[in-house]
Amino acid sequence: MRPCGGSPWGMTDLPPSRYGVYVQADLASRIGRSAVGRLINRGELVRYCRGVLIQRRQAGEFRARACAALTMVGPDAVLTSHTAAYLHGCTAADPGAVHVLVGYGRKLHRRHIGLVVHHGRFEPSDVVEVDGLRVLALDKVIADLLCRSQPGTALACADQALALAPRERKAELWAEIDARIADRDDPRGRRRGATLLDLATGLPESPAESWLLLILFDAGLPLPEPQHEVHDRHGRVLYRLDFAWTEARLALEYDGYEAHLGREVADAARATDLRRRGWTVVRAAADDLRDPTRMINELRDALRFHHVAA
Repeated sequence: MRPCGGSPWGMTDLPPSRYGVYVQADLASRIGRSAVGRLINRGELVRYCRGVLIQRRQAGEFRARACAALTMVGPDAVLTSHTAAYLHGCTAADPGAVHVLVGYGRKLHRRHIGLVVHHGRFEPSDVVEVDGLRVLALDKVIADLLCRSQPGTALACADQALALAPRERKAELWAEIDARIADRDDPRGRRRGATLLDLATGLPESPAESWLLLILFDAGLPLPEPQHEVHDRHGRVLYRLDFAWTEARLALEYDGYEAHLGREVADAARATDLRRRGWTVVRAAADDLRDPTRMINELRDALRFHHVAA
């Protein structure tokens, strides 16, 4: 039975909110302090921090946590680092902790598990809205990751950012990231950031391929061409190789579990046909990301066999 003018079973209707996040004082002014207390006691609202509540069914959602963090820190804060990159579509970023950026002079008196606070300078023009949240602009986010974050993840995010950009915007976005690196207030990481950006093309089709490219670079191997197309005699595309050293007709193919599940027969036929066409194919898997020794040795031997400096 639904009470007249009320909610079923005496429940209190919650007003709409972005991602189920509420400022407790504002919510109390709308539905009453006692109603808020009942909702908390019943577990329908959970406390993100003192003064900020989230609907329980949304409390674990990434955007709800990001919204709650911004609500707690205040309107002068902006999402940054991995959180911002993830919202921009770079799924290689870590969506675990929520990263917020505030000005240098801002002090926070409240701490929260899962919240990382960064201090730095940013202009209003550096802030964009993504999914209704204040987020640092993509070029600045990627520049910061390239300079300060884990290199493999940062490169994968840069590749994803370039891949998501329209064709006519890719070169412009790359140049904007480059300028952000050069203009950083903090000089630490500039050289590393510029080096990683030089590796970013937007062509790798998975974060693992970006990680592989970084491994090849760190090993001192000549850089391969990503997503190299192999054509038949009529010019039709037969295969797209993850990485290729064309002068040695050497290919490196990454066997991601999901991408290749159930394709073992087709992959074997592809490898046989490539060998018939004069290609040497080295295969890599997740284990080679953890210990690339075997893969690097095979590639180096193949390059030397074809008289390519390695």
